Amino acid sequence: MSKNRYIGEYPVIGIRPCIDGRRGPLKVRESLEEQTMNMAKSAKKLFEENIKYSNGEPVKVVIADTTIGRVAESAACEAKFRKEGVAITLSVTPCWCYGSETMDMNPLTIKGVWGLNATERPGAVYLASVLATHAQKGLPAFGIYGEDVQEADDTVIPEDVKEKLLRFGRAAVAAASMRDKSYLQIGSVTMGIGGSIMDQNFLEEYLGMRVESIDEVEILRRIDEKIYNEDDYKKALNWIKKECKKGFDKNPDFVKKSDEQKEKDWEFVAKMAVIIEDLYQGNPNLPEGREEEAVGHNAICGGFQGQRQWTDHWPNCDLPEAVLNTSFDWNGAREPFILATENDALNGLGMLFMKLLTNRAQMFADVRTCWNTESVKRVTDYTLEGHAKEADGIIHLINSGACCLDASGVCNDKDGNPCIKPWYEITDEDQKKIMNAVEWCEADNGYFRGGGWSSRFETKVEMPATMIRLNLVKNLGPVLQIAEGWTVALPEKVSDTLWKRTDYTWPCTWFTPRCDGKKGSPFENAYSLMNNWGANHGAISYGHIGADIITMASMLRIPVCLHNVADEDIYRPAAWNAFGADKEGQDFRACAAYGPLYKTVR
Repeated sequence: MSKNRYIGEYPVIGIRPCIDGRRGPLKVRESLEEQTMNMAKSAKKLFEENIKYSNGEPVKVVIADTTIGRVAESAACEAKFRKEGVAITLSVTPCWCYGSETMDMNPLTIKGVWGLNATERPGAVYLASVLATHAQKGLPAFGIYGEDVQEADDTVIPEDVKEKLLRFGRAAVAAASMRDKSYLQIGSVTMGIGGSIMDQNFLEEYLGMRVESIDEVEILRRIDEKIYNEDDYKKALNWIKKECKKGFDKNPDFVKKSDEQKEKDWEFVAKMAVIIEDLYQGNPNLPEGREEEAVGHNAICGGFQGQRQWTDHWPNCDLPEAVLNTSFDWNGAREPFILATENDALNGLGMLFMKLLTNRAQMFADVRTCWNTESVKRVTDYTLEGHAKEADGIIHLINSGACCLDASGVCNDKDGNPCIKPWYEITDEDQKKIMNAVEWCEADNGYFRGGGWSSRFETKVEMPATMIRLNLVKNLGPVLQIAEGWTVALPEKVSDTLWKRTDYTWPCTWFTPRCDGKKGSPFENAYSLMNNWGANHGAISYGHIGADIITMASMLRIPVCLHNVADEDIYRPAAWNAFGADKEGQDFRACAAYGPLYKTVR
């Protein structure tokens, strides 16, 4: 585990054991105390054993000091939760309770309610009642209710309830972890890309984040004035020279850099990497007199403009971006940073969403080309197989070298399947395998006149993957697209033939979505998805995590405009059901009605 690299504590989950407030001669409340508190303890144990913060530590969970039967106990619970830093609450009960007196009324907490499905006491009745009250008061909450009737003294959490509790918990911790952190944009708009046109209002109102903007000249100033830790720099440079295998230089001789200049460029990008880390999280070990620079920007996410003014003159940021996005560096395994190439903040935020949900390194890629079955056959005489055949095509995910190196796919899970591991499971052997799978090619000096390096690897294995894109639409606001699918392993000759039609020095991943084959559907086939994709970039995570993303998006009031997640896996606040019968329409109308969680003026 690592330290918390951010200023402020991680969000805490607070469990609220709600109870029937009636006492009297039959001791209604007293008879329920143990059962109610046991539900709270069971939920606490489930969260602590299955959810981790981004630094790898188990999530912190606190329980109210007493059960909550009347408003005075609600107030006492709220007072405790404020001191503990609770950002997420789960109210649990096996029985009827007084809804408006026992509910969580804090407008900034993310709320869930678990009512026990048992016949002895009407926990389900309370659940329905209090969810209606939440909706009536404009405080949407997630309802959790098991399909099967349980015995009143049953302490086992049913599997369907576990699934909802954990989906709620994972998404809520991810959503709340962004609050009060920064997006650090180094530079500004890259080549007119809309995603790098910063909308500070969006980050402030929807995510609770602030935007820190600095000019790229700050990198040069820190290099020229040696505002970095010399030991950190030497360690990074030695690691780069030892572990980063040199690839080929495709540039014609008349624009190739000399070997002497290339060595200087290695030193330059090593300094860039340690300086960007310092900008994100600060560094108390900077030279004396640099106390201001030592503070950092408390950045949980960021982007580097690069093109074109920087890259026309200086080495590109591909190596710092790729290594910082990866699960390890010269100091060994550590929590990945999120650093978006081309300062595409919207794609960087998509990477951040999925990193916080999974604690895994995330891919940044162009959604470059869709090859349907016929086109692949025409060019390579190869017929697509498996998932790619089912989707009638593959999408080429490729960018100039900023993708996390974990995406090489050379690590395996405990069952031997290729995967991208949570960063705290990365071993020394994993690090060696990943670095051996990657080579570093001289940058294309047509694109990058200042030189630099691009990581080059191919994802040669099939892995489950989820690709998302966050977009801002005028007069609509933010929308999210989600596509679950798989990376595709192509025969080497086939992959090389297709890959060489674009830049052969960049990292290469073939992706195919899970499709439904329905005429007119955005998931009719791979081409349909490509044709409906909202931007030139995509953020890609290991695993099929679309359902968790949908839940998280509803917490952030961001509607999902495209996805291929099964209806039965969609989990949003109960109030969404009041906004129509169709799930997509519900989502748009509910998000519009409730608006951004952190908007101060309505």
